Amino acid sequence: MSTELSQLVWIAPVPWDGIPGTDWQMASAMTRHANVLWVDPPLSVVTPARLSGENAGGLTPSLSAPAPGITRLSTVALPGLTRPGVRATTAPLLRAQIRWALRRLRVQPSAVVSGYLDDVLGRWGPAVSVLYCTDDHVAGAGLMGLSAPRLRAQERAALRRSDVVAVVSPTLAEHWAALGADPVLIPNGCSDASPAPDDQAAATGLRRPVLGLVGQLSERIDLDILLALSDAGFELLIVGPCDPRWAPERFAALAARPGVRYTGRVPPADVPGYLAAIDIGITPYTSSEFNRASFPLKTLEYLAAGRPVVSSDLPGARWLHDDLAAADQAPAEIMTLASTPAEFVSAVRRLAAQPGGGLDPVHPGALDPAQPDGGVAAPLRGAWEVARRDRCRAFARRHSWARRADALAAAIGLRPAGAAPSPVAGTQPPGADTHQPPGADTHQPPEADTHQPPGARSHQPHQPQAALPREPGPDAQIRA
Repeated sequence: MSTELSQLVWIAPVPWDGIPGTDWQMASAMTRHANVLWVDPPLSVVTPARLSGENAGGLTPSLSAPAPGITRLSTVALPGLTRPGVRATTAPLLRAQIRWALRRLRVQPSAVVSGYLDDVLGRWGPAVSVLYCTDDHVAGAGLMGLSAPRLRAQERAALRRSDVVAVVSPTLAEHWAALGADPVLIPNGCSDASPAPDDQAAATGLRRPVLGLVGQLSERIDLDILLALSDAGFELLIVGPCDPRWAPERFAALAARPGVRYTGRVPPADVPGYLAAIDIGITPYTSSEFNRASFPLKTLEYLAAGRPVVSSDLPGARWLHDDLAAADQAPAEIMTLASTPAEFVSAVRRLAAQPGGGLDPVHPGALDPAQPDGGVAAPLRGAWEVARRDRCRAFARRHSWARRADALAAAIGLRPAGAAPSPVAGTQPPGADTHQPPGADTHQPPEADTHQPPGARSHQPHQPQAALPREPGPDAQIRA
């Protein structure tokens, strides 16, 4: 590891080899500022391998190197880790395993980031403790089968242990400000890599215009919107894993329709090809309290692929739409907000009826049967459509993960490689991919583990502003 980089610990709510969501994307982007120790959530030592994926088969924690700049710590916990009594041991054991990994790597962290509400922050000496909030845990208690009163208590305790509270949506900023925090708004981002070209689009067998929904399917999705779009004659490409508890009969009936293609979960490497196969991206979320606090990744991913979007009118989407309105002279050609199934249908018709949108220009609102794709979504043609795709991508570059990482690094005092050396220097992890710790290291946290956060960890509410630079005009080539 370069001595120019600091060391960052990222205590993640999902394993590294899970679905690459917000934590995965942000931690990966932060490698421009620091070497990252990614900490998997603890698994019971008796968890079957079929449930734990690659993070399986050990009674002790282990280290591996899954990506440049990333060291992964796979952690363990006692059986029944979520049960009262046993649950009290989970956070101390997790902290002990992190300390073992830091000793093994011979590094000290400059900052510790956690998406957990458990007792893991405020115990790392001079390191900045960062609470990274991507969801409203209390609002999602029912969805996750957790106790809302217990989560409220955990929120207050986590706030006391935090130096910085970073949130991904305006609603979360309001939530944490009401608790006394001074939150930094850093919304979700997207890749600034070049999207897949049209000739690499995945085969769909669908006619244009193809509407695409890419992401996890659960009760957060408004199935009535999908059914209304299909009823209106639009072809749907749906990509992603589906929660089997979510309206199984209704969704199965939708997926069986002739104009609907459902792929199920696909490897991340295949997603760009499916994004290239769609004409319009859709983000049909319900207006639940949990969704209102979210900032859906899929909306920016569609834009980064050069596709216009119709999204549910939620605070995170409205924040993004307002930024688009300031950056583009005709934002309605790129992104539209809708609240009901009927509004979604109308919005999609308007986007699709624009030049190159795939509808019959003589009879707007009617699918043009003369444009089959022969098994692959046909490339949208015409200078206007090419220009619109460029505008979508230019706007998405304003919101790249690299820029989000720059904002978080600035909030916690990290510097990119090439800047003045950090006072905390990292070293390259040992060459072997996997290390087994001495048993005593796993269960004997040092005295510093009982450190109580100082009184300085207090927060005053304020009107949150996004920690993001602003650029004029959508046509500039904006990169972090």
